Amino acid sequence: MKTKMKRLCVDVLIDLASGFCLTAAIYSFAVPAGFPMTGISGIAMILYQLLGTPIGTMNVVLNIPIALFCYRTLGKRFYLNSLKTILITSAVMDFLGPVFPVYQGEMLLAALAAGVLCGIGYGIVFLRNSSTGGVDFIMMTIRAHHPHFSLGNISFVMDTTVIAAGSWLLGSMNALICGVVMNYLNAAVLDKVVYGMRNGKLTMIITSAPEKVAGMIQEQIGRGTTILKGVGGYTGEKRQVVLCASNNKEMYDIKQKVHELDEDAFVIIVESNDVIGEGFRLPGDTNLL
Repeated sequence: MKTKMKRLCVDVLIDLASGFCLTAAIYSFAVPAGFPMTGISGIAMILYQLLGTPIGTMNVVLNIPIALFCYRTLGKRFYLNSLKTILITSAVMDFLGPVFPVYQGEMLLAALAAGVLCGIGYGIVFLRNSSTGGVDFIMMTIRAHHPHFSLGNISFVMDTTVIAAGSWLLGSMNALICGVVMNYLNAAVLDKVVYGMRNGKLTMIITSAPEKVAGMIQEQIGRGTTILKGVGGYTGEKRQVVLCASNNKEMYDIKQKVHELDEDAFVIIVESNDVIGEGFRLPGDTNLL
């Protein structure tokens, strides 16, 4: 019970932080600069520009048909999390948006700031197995069927239509250019937040003392290892390889401590896009963490 309550509190804080970032991006930078936003927020902003309708309220209204269409693929838990996130971020937008300071500087700088803030805002929500709804539902549905596509790439392609529509309605080429720049940054930061935080390192250690190295990693780093048998391609000498998956910080500790045990150890470190198993992401877990 305490664990669930703690998780809920963290989720709410993340939603509030996301709402703050998205509100700053939209009201402080995008709306004053007059260029189109992306996704459902972009459509809501177009309606705000044309009709003066509240952006947060329109976010909720536009989400309903998309939510019904994508429900079967994404599941009940994801939708409940997303409903919570939609309500919190929309409330933050409507209450804080009108009182946020307005940036009146260079249009390009506004696009840069809005893109970074949007990427952070969306990324931290995706990490909690939730979304801000709308196009996010479609993005996650596409990713469920095509997991080799990154969320940033899907976002960039889908939002191009909204940017083009917003630029046409606003009648500004500068708005189109800045919208594309903002969308590109949004996609790049989104991928960095989501995949940069869950990526791991795969360390392969060729050593003459595999048991000592494996024991050190287990005791001092807290990671499990696998010892593989290897043969030198040139010398034919039998060697053993210690294989270990870790996060970025642990990798540096492993590298340093390995050479304290075996100065002649040959250490290979490579990026791992995803690690599934105990201590990382469990099989079948849809949470991006």
